[in-house]
Amino acid sequence: MSENSRATVKDVAARAGVSPATVSRVLAGEYPVTAATRARVQRAVRELDYVANAQARALKGAGTRMVAFVMDDVTGPSFAYVAKGVEQQATAMGRLCLICATHGDPARELEVVEAMREQRADAVILVGGGFLDEEYRARMIHFAYALDKAGSRLVLCGRPALGDDVPTTVVEYDNEGGAYAMTSHLLSQGHRRIVYLGNVRLNHTTSRDRIAGYTRAHRAYGRPVDPALIVPGEYTEAAGYAGTRRLLADGVDCTAIFAATDMVAAGVLRALREAAIRVPEEMSVVGYDDIPMSIHLRPALTTVRVPTEELGRTAVRLALHQAEPQHVMLGTHIVVRDSVSPVVVREA
Repeated sequence: MSENSRATVKDVAARAGVSPATVSRVLAGEYPVTAATRARVQRAVRELDYVANAQARALKGAGTRMVAFVMDDVTGPSFAYVAKGVEQQATAMGRLCLICATHGDPARELEVVEAMREQRADAVILVGGGFLDEEYRARMIHFAYALDKAGSRLVLCGRPALGDDVPTTVVEYDNEGGAYAMTSHLLSQGHRRIVYLGNVRLNHTTSRDRIAGYTRAHRAYGRPVDPALIVPGEYTEAAGYAGTRRLLADGVDCTAIFAATDMVAAGVLRALREAAIRVPEEMSVVGYDDIPMSIHLRPALTTVRVPTEELGRTAVRLALHQAEPQHVMLGTHIVVRDSVSPVVVREA
């Protein structure tokens, strides 16, 4: 091979001591290859600075060889860690990863899915809660079938299935169970006036399931849910701060605040600190997601652990290996730290 010519698959195969077909299998990431063989091929690719001929691959029907990751907000920490899992698995399986943001607009989400279908993405991964509007659901089902017909896959990551017969890959986590476990933890510590602070849109699956878990735990403990303790707010630190300021100004009677996300909890803690209310001695605070910053808050935050990176990795792997089960539910669990203390319950 001359110094100015580009390396070919045959050159890589000769350097690695394998057949050109084996090189193609390693680059595609879709076929079983031994770890030693894969390592030799990847080393040869690096040494020869091999770049696949994208034009030739397209002519052979390989398409764009990418997966699209569609999320609400690129600045959301939990989304970022799902994205990390998606990108790592996509790279390992020889795909590019394209990230798209919808800013919480269901119409925009549908537009992005349509655009990715036209681009022939191998998988379109929708991350975060979905909307329960029937028109939205009908159009998403249409796209699921259209993607399937085009040899692609619609992946629902962190949201429920569209129906048993709809061709999708579904990777959920136990969202309601996490909220149930956390609320039960607070109730077991003697708290009876527990504020839920966060998004309360019941047409959004994430919000609906977290409120459902909060409500179910109260019911299990024989406690009524006071609607005044369900306080609306976005999933942001600013919303947690503003919501807590309102609670304090209105003199709401509570001993614990269940923030719908760790970012909301960060805002709650800031507002309580400014008001000289000690956590957890005077107010317990918990969150949801267990993003890395939660352990560095003061006090360290008790929260619900969501397997964010595993969600992303599993979404890509199942979408590209459809012989595996196409609907999985990952678990959540409580991480107990320093932001909750028990209270003495004085029943009437």
